[in-house]
Amino acid sequence: MNKPFLKITFVFICLAMTWTGCNQKSDSVETSTNQNNMKSEQEDLYVSQTFTEPGGFPSGIEGPAVDRDGILYAVNFAKTGTIGKVSPDGEASLFVELPEGSVGNGIRFNRRGEMLIADYTGHNVLKVDMDTKEISVYAHNAQMNQPNDIAIMDNDIVLASDPDWKNSKGQIWRIDTAGIFTLLEGDMGTTNGIEVSPDNKTLYVNESVQRNVWAYDLSPEGEISNKRLLIQFEDYGMDGMRTDVAGNLYITRHGKGTVVKLSPEGEVLEEIEVMGKTPSNIAFGGEDGRTAYITLQDNGNIEYFQVPDAGRAWEMFPR
Repeated sequence: MNKPFLKITFVFICLAMTWTGCNQKSDSVETSTNQNNMKSEQEDLYVSQTFTEPGGFPSGIEGPAVDRDGILYAVNFAKTGTIGKVSPDGEASLFVELPEGSVGNGIRFNRRGEMLIADYTGHNVLKVDMDTKEISVYAHNAQMNQPNDIAIMDNDIVLASDPDWKNSKGQIWRIDTAGIFTLLEGDMGTTNGIEVSPDNKTLYVNESVQRNVWAYDLSPEGEISNKRLLIQFEDYGMDGMRTDVAGNLYITRHGKGTVVKLSPEGEVLEEIEVMGKTPSNIAFGGEDGRTAYITLQDNGNIEYFQVPDAGRAWEMFPR
């Protein structure tokens, strides 16, 4: 074998070894970068941060809900009887003023994109046309103590909690798409937070004073059955609840300053500290539905933290 051929072969082998080594190094760097990004994302989960400036909302801040464009809404902006809106960068402003005598609590959006508001002083569920800002009465029931929080099924059937705070009692109602009320259960504890599972087969209702969270089987027609205790907390109250697409339930712990995350079986998975002591409610939004927004009554503002799974309500909007 001649020497020129040996030289060419040797150069080729060296180049091949160099190319392989570079690729291996590149793959190693890419893997390391991906691992670091994943680690960074994990470290950022459940860390609460300020979203709106403290004091922008009075102590009755509640709601909240996110529309299909990613705009967040909460009740009682600057004064009672209003709805405020918050842009994705945290800029809050007035959206609408409710009719005189009406005060909102829970907010939800139906599949048509209309805003539904629990008006606890007027015994109404109000409807807002998001284009014209026209406000109408979607449903009215003078027999209710006060519609407090509302949940909505994929078929737009509404479930409402109805607490009697004075007597530590409550009940739950169904409101069909024609605006007709049906009492689902009376003689309960102080019903407050209410939510539907992502498969629409389970209804969750909590009793703030009694610190119980109940689960019911839920039919497509909005009938409930098979009531069972999901969890009972030993201390502090509860307020709003929301589920994510994985079926986990997030509950604001009013007075404790936390949001607890439960599995569908009632196991405590996380307890997230917020900066105020009286979180009132929660909603999901952000670019991918994985931002949890928390209304804080004592601080008069909204905080947020990241979660691993998108919220069920965010996923309801057609995209």
